Amino acid sequence: MQRPIFKNLQLIPAESKVGGKIPEVVACHNSMTINLVTVNARSFRSAVSWLSLYNPAPPAPFDHRIVSAKRAGINSFYNVHKEDVLGGGRFGQVHKCEEKTTGLRLAAKIIKARGIKEKDEVKNEINVMNQLDHVNLIQLYDAFESKNDVVLVMEYVDGGELFDRIINENYNLTEMDTILLIKQICEGIQYMHQMYILHLDLKPENILCVNREANQIKIIDFGLARRYKPREKLKVNFGTPEFLAPEVVNYDFVSFPTDMWSIGVITYMMLSGLSPFLGDDDNETLNNILACRWNFEDEEFRDISEEARDFITKLLIKEKGWRISATAALKHPWLSDQKLHCRLQPQNCSGG
Repeated sequence: MQRPIFKNLQLIPAESKVGGKIPEVVACHNSMTINLVTVNARSFRSAVSWLSLYNPAPPAPFDHRIVSAKRAGINSFYNVHKEDVLGGGRFGQVHKCEEKTTGLRLAAKIIKARGIKEKDEVKNEINVMNQLDHVNLIQLYDAFESKNDVVLVMEYVDGGELFDRIINENYNLTEMDTILLIKQICEGIQYMHQMYILHLDLKPENILCVNREANQIKIIDFGLARRYKPREKLKVNFGTPEFLAPEVVNYDFVSFPTDMWSIGVITYMMLSGLSPFLGDDDNETLNNILACRWNFEDEEFRDISEEARDFITKLLIKEKGWRISATAALKHPWLSDQKLHCRLQPQNCSGG
């Protein structure tokens, strides 16, 4: 993992200096400051994005902990805001909450789990999260079990889903933005794979932005994650059709490259706003995946770099053994070449 050049970097928009405009960003690191000249709100966000290269996502506001589900009511310990829904899905809903004793802001994921099998699946999610301590992976704080559900209390971030940025026509998601975000996804997945854990449900809805400005992310939802044991051939038959790797569609053995395929799909979507395999229905989508039928012919790719195209090409390969690993992805020129990054965002590479 590339170490940040500046730790604990603070960004201060200098809007009070010149008539309410934002002429520069002052990046403060201890006694040192870096002035990045900007001309408007968009270039301010670009400066923040550029600094994200050196300033990783913030850690959770609590130390990593080993959690087991308590047989107690969550309301004795937390104020759960049922009206404040952060997200939802097949499992249930996520709400804002605060710990009563500390006032710590957290997120409560309420999972419907009535039967033994359902509760065992949630306990698998808890066991997986207990093993994951990385700034790009959402952290578990507490858990509660009752007759009808299990509640996971987790780190809270308020930047919304990455999916929202992709579909928002008013949000200018540049290639450099995409590099910064994909780099962090690869770092989180590299760590998971080093821990021999597969995510198996990577998609833009399962990637949260830390805030609305900076390009810093946290991967969430480990409900389908599995421990990878090379001698025990693992097969799965779940996931979201658009992001499934061919081996999942074929009910073949899965491994680390299965997650890398999904990263390839996410990258393609972020750069173009298009889904590479999406058909008119799920069957057509799955057939497109099995045929590995995709291309860069749409005009949305007209201005995308050759390095980006090569990166995607090394991931969207039907034969999983040929896909690059998370470690190799982080070394790929698209994510690592500073000259390329300056070419893509020259306003933040000039001196001054």
